[in-house]
Amino acid sequence: MTAATAKKRYSLFTNRALALLIIPIVIESAFTMSLGLADSFMVQSVGENGTAMSAVSNVDQISNVMIQLFAAFGTGGAIITSQSLGAGRAEDAAKSAKQLYVLMLLASVVVAAFCLAFNHQIIDFVYNDNATGYKDYAYTYFYLMAASYPLLAMFYASAAVLRAQRRSMNTMTSAGVSFALNVGFNALFIYGLNLGVMGAGLATVISRSFPAVFLTVRLTDKNNPVRVKLFERFRFDGKIIKKILFLAIPSGIEGCLFQVGKVMTASFVADASYNVLLANGSSVNNANVANSVTSNINTIGSIVGNGINTSTLTVVGQAVGTGDEGCVRHYIKRMFAISYIGSTLCVALVWSLSPLLVGIFSQNITAEASAMAMRCINICFSVQIFTYPLSFGGSAVLEAASDVRYTMVCAVSSMALMRVGLGFILCTPLIPSLHLGAAGLWIGMCADWTVRSVLFVSRILSGRWKKASGMFPAEVKPAAEESGG
Repeated sequence: MTAATAKKRYSLFTNRALALLIIPIVIESAFTMSLGLADSFMVQSVGENGTAMSAVSNVDQISNVMIQLFAAFGTGGAIITSQSLGAGRAEDAAKSAKQLYVLMLLASVVVAAFCLAFNHQIIDFVYNDNATGYKDYAYTYFYLMAASYPLLAMFYASAAVLRAQRRSMNTMTSAGVSFALNVGFNALFIYGLNLGVMGAGLATVISRSFPAVFLTVRLTDKNNPVRVKLFERFRFDGKIIKKILFLAIPSGIEGCLFQVGKVMTASFVADASYNVLLANGSSVNNANVANSVTSNINTIGSIVGNGINTSTLTVVGQAVGTGDEGCVRHYIKRMFAISYIGSTLCVALVWSLSPLLVGIFSQNITAEASAMAMRCINICFSVQIFTYPLSFGGSAVLEAASDVRYTMVCAVSSMALMRVGLGFILCTPLIPSLHLGAAGLWIGMCADWTVRSVLFVSRILSGRWKKASGMFPAEVKPAAEESGG
């Protein structure tokens, strides 16, 4: 093979093309992940001892379970679109995109209706924190989050298809405007109109409306490689729906159970750590508040890695679509290298600023809760800096190759054993000598990341993902060999 041939083979994404894809997605990830952080931060002045902030943070954990459903469908759509474009089948990609959009919108309406109808029951079942005002704050915020689920579905469906065709500037722009709207309306509703947690929820609903509508419009642009004509006659295509579900269901189960695990472990902290009665007569669960602060700061540290992992679906997905194994392996290596560089720099920066960030997020909580948060952050980042690119980047690589069943089984098993099982043992007083409170939860989480890393990297190195992709048919033996000659 000549150098010119190699260069042509592996120029599916030039350095400039990768930068134009990844940087906007990372910025978009920063804006998107900051929406919940902005709500948590700006409601600190509401209530006493961080109860409003804790309620908002914990409801976001529940909402993330539902959001994972939409993200899973979006992942399925991104994989199909990327592979179709890599194979030069833009028309097939457009058909799949429209099926995806309608399917996600209908699913989101069902999910929203369920959460609105069973708001109190869901909150009461998941969290048992009876600190002053906590439940009322949680009920109010959850009503508003549930009402915004159809908007999120519109966003995830549109964004997945646009990213797959390298239109990430559109998703970045919409996320930036959404973040600005959220902060602005938070300030108006919380500080100006004194609406408290309700104000934070209303601001989030309004801010989610813009990207939902904007990206839907962009999806219909006639200049797109994949254009979706939403207002033409529509009929569900069983073959396409089956393909979307084949990719989305395992990813959805993995993502939803992953978030369920996070909610369960957060409930361990809420239930196993006693509320402390303060001198002013109010009560606070220091471990619960510390866990919420740590979760918020961990979210900041994961922004760059999360954005790069999202980009991996497009890059590796299109490489898989070419049917060239060498091309696929080339871009897997490149995305891992980019992920390690970007994620390490982000985690190192946030870790160095963590004392300042804890101070920002803990202006209205006790000194003991702040100290607990610092311990949890040190545990988290000391492992995340090594395992995050392999744990979540490895999952993205396998999903891009349609190897979604393996990622689901491994991720769910690891989460159940490490994050939930080990976390329960270390977090609760089941074994008094091992009762570490909130720190036990984060030790279990770090163990989960480590196990995931081993399982995903070994799968990639083995090459077994090729069969799942369907793009690499089994090698045909020579006729002489088959005949035994």
